[in-house]
Amino acid sequence: MLSKNRIKYINSLKIKKYRQLHEAFIVEGAKSVLELLDSDFRTEFVLVTQEFQQKYSTILTRHNVPVETVTVQELEGLGAFQTNDSCLAVAKTKENAFLSPVPGEYMLMLDDVRDPGNLGTIIRIADWYGITRIVCSRDTTDVYNPKVIAAAKGSFTRVSLYYTDLNQYFGNIKDKNQKVIGAFLGGSPLYDFKYPADGGIIVMGNESNGISDRVAEFVTNKVTIPRFGAAESLNVGIATAVMLDNMRRQVPV
Repeated sequence: MLSKNRIKYINSLKIKKYRQLHEAFIVEGAKSVLELLDSDFRTEFVLVTQEFQQKYSTILTRHNVPVETVTVQELEGLGAFQTNDSCLAVAKTKENAFLSPVPGEYMLMLDDVRDPGNLGTIIRIADWYGITRIVCSRDTTDVYNPKVIAAAKGSFTRVSLYYTDLNQYFGNIKDKNQKVIGAFLGGSPLYDFKYPADGGIIVMGNESNGISDRVAEFVTNKVTIPRFGAAESLNVGIATAVMLDNMRRQVPV
């Protein structure tokens, strides 16, 4: 049976200030936990059902991680998932390390993306299209939010995020001629745009307000996803997928 202290500790990690205090976060579900164990994140402990422990005993033993067997009811009472019949892990967060543009590669920049589900989806999309680095404004939701981790489906182990003041970031990067492609409602049609082969930064903005005026000053190419129907706007996760898909058609990995 789980101790009261452990229950209290796990529940505290659902709140940002306690994640920052303990430098730890929650990962739920078999796929995400197994990818966590195979990553360079440090895992504090794993709570598993008896069935999960039997099925993955070799993997759990190989990683030498503290494991505690719990019931399905205990798991569901702890996590953010409505149903979780496998496992839950607590891992240590990583340092907020500077991410510099790399010549020949594309990176994402998120300007005030607030919805955890959107951020998790964008991380997963970035992983699909081979983007390994995302620079986020300080107002962008916390990557270690349980809803972000859940939506990322394990991709958070392969995509690095860096939170900073975006205006300062542009002042700190060495290449002042860096191409910066931003998604705007009033930009040039995306399908006519030629992505530079030598890489750059693709900027996606806030769900309601788009890219802020301050960040827009650094955008060298404003593009828009052409609309053919009557929808008012696109979800930022879907818009990111369209932007990256068109980029990869022109600039293979």
